[in-house]
Amino acid sequence: MRAQFVLSEIGVGLRRNLTMTFAVVVSVALSLALFGGSLLMSDQVSTMKGYWYDKVNVSIFLCNKSDAESDPNCAKGAVTDDQKSQIKADLEKMSVVDTVTYESQDEAYKHYKEQFGDSPLASSLTPDQMQESYRIKLKDPEKYQVIATAFDGRDGVQSVQDQKGLLDNLFGLLEGMNIAALAMMALMLVVALMLIVNTVRVSAFSRRRETGIMRLVGASGFYIQAPFIMEAAVAGLIGGTLACAFLLLARYFIIDHGLALSEKLSLINFIGWDAVLTKLPLILATSLLMPALAAFFALRKYLKV
Repeated sequence: MRAQFVLSEIGVGLRRNLTMTFAVVVSVALSLALFGGSLLMSDQVSTMKGYWYDKVNVSIFLCNKSDAESDPNCAKGAVTDDQKSQIKADLEKMSVVDTVTYESQDEAYKHYKEQFGDSPLASSLTPDQMQESYRIKLKDPEKYQVIATAFDGRDGVQSVQDQKGLLDNLFGLLEGMNIAALAMMALMLVVALMLIVNTVRVSAFSRRRETGIMRLVGASGFYIQAPFIMEAAVAGLIGGTLACAFLLLARYFIIDHGLALSEKLSLINFIGWDAVLTKLPLILATSLLMPALAAFFALRKYLKV
């Protein structure tokens, strides 16, 4: 097979169906950009989980005098010193517990003022209305239920709260957005495949006389199909290259510059450039193989003499 002939046929095919080729390039670029974006979103969620789950605490809030009058969990009265000592001792014996930190009413009041000092409610609160608590850092954040089972409903304990539950709502939202992006990617991928098949078929139909003659003089099926397959592969590769460019620009302008989320949202541990760069070979390989395979299967019927 002469490479010059194949390359010339590729150029002719791409120019002859310029509008449909452009549509293929755009569809492949958008679908693979969404694909890469979904992979990066999944990495981002995993990174955030690892970062934040390592920092969350389980809080055991103790009954105070106000709770004893209004909360059924504190019907036996405010927590006593003996109960506090026993709770701490039991916590320190548990294998799932990493560290235990006690927060007094005065400390809780100070922290509340620091966070919600502008709230109208802050001016009416006094330290004795705040709750004492134990803040427990677990070795495995998934083991919250062990603490809840052991201390929920215990004398002197008003409630057991897991900060991980608050983060789960955020991560659930992010994962829902990721699923929506994957669904959109799948739709765009179907559109791209349909455009590739139609483009190849139109190209094959417009050159049916040439391919018929080549078949009659003994040209092999692969020799005839190669230009059409490579046309689709080249168009797909252009789209994949654009998709890679979109991802790189998005990472640059959204996280590092432009919106500069890495500066504005310093509490979020964003994925690095290495996560983006490792996805690019997969996107390029997909952009090359997907159109080539679609063209190969679409050509079998249209290249018969």
